Amino acid sequence: MNLSEKIERFSGKKPLILDGAVGSYLTSNGVLWDDNLWSSYGNISHPGLVKTIHAKYISAGADIITSNTFRTNPIALKRANIDISEEDFVRAALLSALFAVNNSNVLIAGSNAPAEDCYQSERTIGIDELIYNHKRHIDLLYENGAEIILNETQSHIDEIQIICEYCHSNKIPFILSLFFTEDMKILSGESVSEVVQDVLQYSPLAIGFNCIFNNTFQSFINNNLTYYDWGFYLNCGAGNLTDKGITCGVSEKEYVSDIKKLIHPNLKFVGSCCGSSPAHTMELRRVIDELC
Repeated sequence: MNLSEKIERFSGKKPLILDGAVGSYLTSNGVLWDDNLWSSYGNISHPGLVKTIHAKYISAGADIITSNTFRTNPIALKRANIDISEEDFVRAALLSALFAVNNSNVLIAGSNAPAEDCYQSERTIGIDELIYNHKRHIDLLYENGAEIILNETQSHIDEIQIICEYCHSNKIPFILSLFFTEDMKILSGESVSEVVQDVLQYSPLAIGFNCIFNNTFQSFINNNLTYYDWGFYLNCGAGNLTDKGITCGVSEKEYVSDIKKLIHPNLKFVGSCCGSSPAHTMELRRVIDELC
């Protein structure tokens, strides 16, 4: 199956299954945490484990796996000050994903995170560095095997616009996935509905929502029309918004019980976020196949 055929599945009636957490899974298996790189150094220190995690998600029924590149971006690498090039750092992660997929019909989504900490409200870098960070990271992901770019946990309007403009102008297939707070705003202050309208003009494969707790997300969906293609993967952690020491706080049965309420004709993908495991993916696969 070629890339266009894989992407065409986004137009189908059945939502695609996105994998679950990789970072929290790695740290729970002994990969050391770094304040800048989070668990992404596991691509270098434990490549076999990264491959195994991807393979487990594929075996559990994932249609899309996400490269372990949430913190391989230039800003994170510069601050970590380790002796490895930007290209080699990203390539190591994509090699694990490519090995696990092995020419199957599973899509590889290259994770492109916010330039700085994804829950950080105040910007500490300049616009030029911000632009370089996203353009360079997206290029490295796409050149090294990512088939779509999954821009995750985005919550600042400046980088959202940079990402969308760059992917759209370079014809790079992408999803823009938003993080928002209980007041239904992203961290830079704009309402989610306002941001969605802005993003739609760039023709993403879908608009995503991730790392949000279920109650907040349910409230958003109940008060907004989902007339556009969308998807989500919610936080399954025990009240913690980072992968550092996170534990699962929502079992796969509990998670899927809530997800059933969100099945919608425009739902194009569904997965699980921090604290989840292949067990969540397997249960999602079962329920989606049963209901759709």
